Amino acid sequence: MSKQTFLQGTLILIAAGMITRFLGFINRLVVARLMGEEGVGLYMMALPTLFLVMTLTQLGLPVAISKRVAEADAQQDHAKIKRILVVSIIITSISSIIFTTVMIFAAPFIATTLLTDERTLYPLIAVGPIIPIVAVSSVLRGYFQGKQNMKPQSYSQVIEQIVRISCVALFVHLLLPYGIEYAAAGAMISVILGEFASLLYMIYQFKRKKTIRIRHRFFAYVKASKQTVKELFSIALPSTGSKMISSFSYFLEPIIVTNSLALAGISGALATKQYGELTGFVLPLLFLPTFITQSLSIALVPNISEADARQNTSLIHYRIHQSIRISFASGAIATVVLTIFAVPILSFMYGTANASNILIFMAPFYILLYIQSPLQAALQALDLAKAAMWNSLIGAVVKFIVLFILASNESFGIMGVAIAMSVGVILITLLHLASLRQAINFYIPIKDIAKMIVLILATWFTGKLLYDFYINYDPNLFLFGLSLIALSAIYVILLFILRFITKEELEQIPFLQKWIKS
Repeated sequence: MSKQTFLQGTLILIAAGMITRFLGFINRLVVARLMGEEGVGLYMMALPTLFLVMTLTQLGLPVAISKRVAEADAQQDHAKIKRILVVSIIITSISSIIFTTVMIFAAPFIATTLLTDERTLYPLIAVGPIIPIVAVSSVLRGYFQGKQNMKPQSYSQVIEQIVRISCVALFVHLLLPYGIEYAAAGAMISVILGEFASLLYMIYQFKRKKTIRIRHRFFAYVKASKQTVKELFSIALPSTGSKMISSFSYFLEPIIVTNSLALAGISGALATKQYGELTGFVLPLLFLPTFITQSLSIALVPNISEADARQNTSLIHYRIHQSIRISFASGAIATVVLTIFAVPILSFMYGTANASNILIFMAPFYILLYIQSPLQAALQALDLAKAAMWNSLIGAVVKFIVLFILASNESFGIMGVAIAMSVGVILITLLHLASLRQAINFYIPIKDIAKMIVLILATWFTGKLLYDFYINYDPNLFLFGLSLIALSAIYVILLFILRFITKEELEQIPFLQKWIKS
């Protein structure tokens, strides 16, 4: 089985992430054009339930499997890898049976009582078959990650999106004459078929290059796997806890925001509009670079786990430093662009710049969000998933306290919500850093912090000059694009000058080796 270096694996995941985001955007366009606003509304109402069920079914196992397989692989313990797979298959099989049954029987209650629209019943029922598919996929995905082979997962993500786009138009077109609720169910069926195609590809890759036979002495491995279960759940349960905290926080947020703004004397309609601008316009822009940091995090877990198994402390520190450096580099340019070009970006994308003040305020703080994912991945890889979960819980609680205090004050209003979200991001990131400092004496050197400040300031002054030229010359989309290209080119040069990207790292990427050496 081909094993990639840390940077190779990260780049493969980043490329797959870019392709799937683009294909996902096309998928949303197709669904919107075929079903209209009401049909999309039904589909989007059922989607959070799908995500919640998927989270519960996986039980955080992909991260746990990735870590434990990487450790066992470092020690050449093939029997343990087999025990991990056997136990994981049993756990996910049981969880998929439970949640599929619950989903089928709970669908009418969720549709009529919680979602208050009985037409969501059909897309919710369509969610059922995806549960066992996701369960098996999560095991294989964790296995490939643990073996540090990111290609099967990356290719399967692209295959899933291609199949989904190919099927969505067919099923929506066939079912739309029966009603938009059936069309929404058709869109959900296309999701299932995409996931199934993705699973088939991963099964093919597993059987093609496997070094262990799962069915051979299956139950004998089950009996000898009590310790393996404990090791998996020590990572899996806190990881699920972190995701559930995030999901619950996402659920509570609009409720607290609307009630707090009402106490500040803001009408319901205005509160909804302002919250929509914040969550629909500002946050998607701030979260744009996270597909890079998430790719880093996925590749980081098995890499640090392997180093930890070999007690290579210096490599652990180097990998965390490296991931922070690359994450900061990917986020710094986004921070500068969103701060300086907030008005034209919002105007060109959404036709309004009402939320520009919020975007300009939040962007500098959200640079810490981009290093948060690698820090959390490092904690999980070091058996500190429980600490990461508590950090997330503390951050969520503090965020809601600050949100209620500020948003209910008429002097702050919606800006109070933006401040609270920024406080949550800052606090969780600092707590993750504190946990790593306590566990392995990890810290970001003053030299690196100074380089980060220089990079931000140099990019900001360059961006300000380009923005002034753009505004004073002829503000149009073409000149705006040229300004961003020029800023990006200068930024890449700064990355090399300040050694955020080094020649040694580029030499680890096969297709760049010959070019660099020549």
